Amino acid sequence: MLGLKDKVVIVTGSGRGIGKSVALKFAQMGAKIVISDINENDVNQSVADMKAQGVEAIGIKANVSVSADCEALLEKAKETFGKVDVLINNAGITRDNLIIRMTEDEWDAVIAVNLKGVFNCSKAAVKIMMKQKFGSIINIASVVGIMGNPGQANYSASKGGVIAFTKTLAKEYAGRNVRVNAIAPGFIDTAMTQAIPENEKKAMISMIPLKRLGLPDDIANAAAFLASDLATYITGQVLVVDGGMVM
Repeated sequence: MLGLKDKVVIVTGSGRGIGKSVALKFAQMGAKIVISDINENDVNQSVADMKAQGVEAIGIKANVSVSADCEALLEKAKETFGKVDVLINNAGITRDNLIIRMTEDEWDAVIAVNLKGVFNCSKAAVKIMMKQKFGSIINIASVVGIMGNPGQANYSASKGGVIAFTKTLAKEYAGRNVRVNAIAPGFIDTAMTQAIPENEKKAMISMIPLKRLGLPDDIANAAAFLASDLATYITGQVLVVDGGMVM
């Protein structure tokens, strides 16, 4: 029903965490997976996990802040599978600090990966997708790109930029049947949130109407929907997956 079988799906930052969960979800639906991450060991492990489940998958080490790496990633995927149906720009980092203490390096590092990385990979992808006259790009943004968050000026700015970039790219390539959407996760239960002190975690959950943290699968399900045949008339949108925190 979703029409994802045999689709070629690239997921950046998929060596672990949310990215790996997204890749596994698409794999379960019959897609061919391209794992990409800056950490080669994580890439190899994710590919091994996929293949152990009978999934057709390859791994490509790439630093999304380097345009040549992104060009090579997209070309290798197309060379291997003959097409690229879906690109999920998931790779991201944090370097949290109050702005008065934030260094230029902390600012630049986050913008380079979270925003420039989306630009680099998307630019490489649309070169392929516009010739195919089909494709779906899904950018993983964040609710802090909508509402801001103290101590995350760099991260909030990068994710707000991703949202604006998503809408612009959607307008530029709709005529070539390339859809571009974003997902804005709220607080998701990952290794990072598990390390938060219990009292802070309770305070976070109190802000969420559904009274729980999200799961990586919640993001993966949203991505699968936006990439699927059920969403062929959806482009330029931001799907907020946050348990109702931002309304």
